[in-house]
Amino acid sequence: MIGALGTTLCFALTAVFANRAALQLGSTLANLYRLLLAAVILGVWAHVAGLGFGGAFGWFFVSGLAGFGLGGVAMFQSLPLLGSALSMLIVQCGTVVVAAGVEWLWLGTKLTPIQIACASATVVGVALGLMPRSLPAVPGAALRRGVAWAVVSAIGQGVGAVLSRKAFAAAAAIHVRPDAATTAYQRALGGLVVAAIAVALMRGARREKSVATLGETWPWVAANVLTGPVLGVTCYQWALSTTPAGIVQPIVATSPLVTIPLAAAVERTWPRPLYYLGAVLAVAGVAGLYLAR
Repeated sequence: MIGALGTTLCFALTAVFANRAALQLGSTLANLYRLLLAAVILGVWAHVAGLGFGGAFGWFFVSGLAGFGLGGVAMFQSLPLLGSALSMLIVQCGTVVVAAGVEWLWLGTKLTPIQIACASATVVGVALGLMPRSLPAVPGAALRRGVAWAVVSAIGQGVGAVLSRKAFAAAAAIHVRPDAATTAYQRALGGLVVAAIAVALMRGARREKSVATLGETWPWVAANVLTGPVLGVTCYQWALSTTPAGIVQPIVATSPLVTIPLAAAVERTWPRPLYYLGAVLAVAGVAGLYLAR
C-alpha cells in the first residue's frame, strides 16, 4: 500500500513536468527522451546493484511494451483530441476495470466484496473529480478517435499491470525476487521500443514538430524522468510485487486528482466544487482499501 501511495504522489508530480516537456518538444519526442534517460538511470542500478536482465525479464519487457509503450503513446494521442480531463477520466477509470478484470480472468485473483466496493468508490470519486464541464469542441470523428485512443491506453496500462503481476509470479517460481528498480528498468526497455517506433512514424508523417531543443527543455524532462519512470514506476512495481493490480490501480488512479491542485497553484486557477466531492469520495475509497487489507 505504501508503494501505491508513493506512486500516486510521484505520478501527480510527473504530470506537471511532463506537460511542460511535451508542450516544448512534442509529446512523442518528450516520451522517447524520458524513457531513454530512465532506462540509463535504472539500468545503472539494475546492472550494478540489481539483477540486470535476470529474473523474469521477458514478462517485464512485455509488460513495458503494453503499459509504458502502447498505453503511454495512446494516451498522448488522446490528449490533444479530448483534453486532459476527459482523457485522464477514461484512461484512469478504464485501467482499473481492465486490470481487475484481466487479473481475475487470467490469474484468478479475486477481490473481496469490501475491496470491490472501496475500489468502486475510488473510481467514482476520480470520475467526479475529473468530469469535464462539457465535451470538447471537436468534430464527431475526432471525438471518436480521441475516445478510441483513450480506451486503447486504458487497455495497455491495465494489461501491463497484470503482466507485471505475472512476471513477479514467474520470478518467484524460479526462486528469484527481483527488486522494484530492476523490474522498472526492464519495463522501461519495452516502453522505449514502442516510443522509438512512435517517434519514427510521427516524423515520417511530419505530424509533430518541436518548438524547443532538448537543451532548453532538459530540466522538465529530467524532473519528469525522476518522478515518473524512475521513482514513480519503481514504487508502482514495488506495490504490484505484493498487492493485486485490482487494488493498486484504483489508488494510482487518484493521481490526477492530486495533480489538479498542484497545477492550480502554478496557474492560479482553482477546480470547481465537483472536484472536491470527487476527491473526498476517492480518499474514502483509498482509506477503505487500506483498512480492508
